[in-house]
Amino acid sequence: MKAAVLHANEDLRYEEYPTPKPGPGEVLVRVRMTGICGSDVPRVLHNGAHGYPIVLGHELSGDVVEVGREVTKIQVGDKVSGAPLLPCMQCGDCQKGNFSLCKHYSFIGSRQQGSFAEYVVLPEINAIPFDPALSYEQGALFEPATVALHGVFCNQFAGGGTVAVLGGGTIGLFTAQFARIFGAKTVVVFDLEDERLNLARALGADETVNTRAADFMERAMALTGSKGFDYVFETAGAVPTMRMAFELAANKAHVCFIGTPHADLSFTPRMWENMNRKEFLLTGSWMSYSAPFPGREWPLVAHYFATGQLKYAPGLIFKTFPLSQAWEAFKLYKTPGAVQGKILLDCTAE
Repeated sequence: MKAAVLHANEDLRYEEYPTPKPGPGEVLVRVRMTGICGSDVPRVLHNGAHGYPIVLGHELSGDVVEVGREVTKIQVGDKVSGAPLLPCMQCGDCQKGNFSLCKHYSFIGSRQQGSFAEYVVLPEINAIPFDPALSYEQGALFEPATVALHGVFCNQFAGGGTVAVLGGGTIGLFTAQFARIFGAKTVVVFDLEDERLNLARALGADETVNTRAADFMERAMALTGSKGFDYVFETAGAVPTMRMAFELAANKAHVCFIGTPHADLSFTPRMWENMNRKEFLLTGSWMSYSAPFPGREWPLVAHYFATGQLKYAPGLIFKTFPLSQAWEAFKLYKTPGAVQGKILLDCTAE
């Protein structure tokens, strides 16, 4: 088969690669669409891979074309997405159902062959069937959508209240949608780019705030009657938005950091005092799994996409490249701010 194989830092080659075979309890998926995750970027551009050569990619959709022995629920022809985590199932965290916290895991697309290829093997339990009426583009967005939903659960979101989503990227826009689905009173999305904010409104946000404006904090607080937001989700992993979360939180708020930072983060005593005086709850969110594995996040994303409550818009996709041009796609990330949205690789296009 053909695959985009990473051989070294910035050495991504489209070439022949062994076609995997499904073993007992596994299925072979013909990959149709696969997304480039933010975590893939440092693996390709900043020597961040676990080893070489490696086929990356873990946001996928495709068709089941072969099943191994002992497969009982997934059938040839099923349209599936893939949950990429392979937890050990033996450690204390796994035994408690905290699969995202497993320290002995493997992972499709970082520690073993992923979906930047024509075919990928998944354990049957990791294959997530979805409504055939949904597009492969939507199927490739299951993984980031489940990350957003997991963050909503981690933040103990109970409906009602005002919600601030900091960052209008793919995960941020899904987080805003899930807050709306689960009954938020008001959802406000913050971003630097008007294009992303326009998309946020199209997908159901009540208000948007461009943080380039000098008075954005005053306007944001005015939306809450100067009380601050009951729920804050940081999804950008950027230093300014992580600091902003502490400022925007209301008394007794719930604050969740979903984004992954790539720079040192420090707070002034005044910023830290925000947490003490407001007594808000601060939590992190990692990946998208719960018990029983792979967790409620995955079938719920399939359900809400199928019902249309979780909305898909073409604007979520920045560009689509054929798999053969994977390196051209990654080169766009060398320019800060050049990529606004999700890049997909079409694994069926020449």
